[in-house]
Formats: sequence, C-alpha cells, structure tokens
Amino acid sequence: MIGIMSDSHDHLKAIRAAVEVFNQSEVDMVVHAGDLIAPFTSREFEKLQAPLEAIFGNNDGERRGLRAAYAKLCALEDFKELEVDGRKIAVIHGTNQSLVDALTESRKYDLVIRGHTHQMGVAEGETMVINPGETCGYVSGVKTVILLNTHDLSWETVQL
Repeated sequence: MIGIMSDSHDHLKAIRAAVEVFNQSEVDMVVHAGDLIAPFTSREFEKLQAPLEAIFGNNDGERRGLRAAYAKLCALEDFKELEVDGRKIAVIHGTNQSLVDALTESRKYDLVIRGHTHQMGVAEGETMVINPGETCGYVSGVKTVILLNTHDLSWETVQL
C-alpha cells in the first residue's frame, strides 16, 4: 500500500496529520506530487516510517534549499517514474494538462499521480489517474490524502 499526497504548502499541522495516517496505515511508500514549498517541512516527513518519493511543484521556488533539506529522504525532481509491486507509476505535479494526458494515453504507466488542481479525483481506466487533492486545505477547505492498494488498485480517501 502507498500513501499519496500533494500540495501540502507548508501546512505543518496537515503534514503531521498525513504522516500519522500513513504511519498508522503502515504504508510501504509515500508519494508527494509537489508543492512542498519550504525546506523546513522536511523535518515532518522525517517522521515517516516508510520511504518518501516527492517531486517539485510549480510553487517550489526554493529548489536548492528543498534539495538540501530533503537529501536524506529522496531526490527531488520535476518528474519521477516509480515501480511498486510491478506497477509502473508516473508522478508529475500537473501544471500542464497536456503532459498529464500524454502520460495517461501513452499506455506506458499503470498509474499517473498528479496534483496542482487542489481537487481530489480518481479516474479509473487502462491507466489510472490519481489526484489526492490538497493536503493543506487552503483552497477547498478540505485536507485529503489517498491510500492505494497497489495489488488491486483499490483506494480510499482519508480526510485529515
């Protein structure tokens, strides 16, 4: 099982809540689809009991500081390809919808994880697309993460 989150935007209380959900659920990995914002947020992610894979979002301006702060946790990039339980996963923030569509339609991936819109959504199909919504809750007022069973692609939204 993996934990999926995005758009945490420095909201330390929400990040702590997400880390607690992921630790209690004993996820095998946490994927963050961008917009971490500040290097100091890494201290909360260090409390994860599972590996973290994260990417940059469009609001992650302090890239050098973020790379340094997250160096022990993961390498931050604009895009990542992962493989979990034989599932090929693309992780992109999603500022360019055409790129998200191209990844989805390429048939190269079982799953595309994206963020950016701050709206939770799951599109099932040949390639599943998951947007966990916003961890910060700043836009919608709702803080969400997703738990995904990588064996059968069943999923659950968790409100923080």
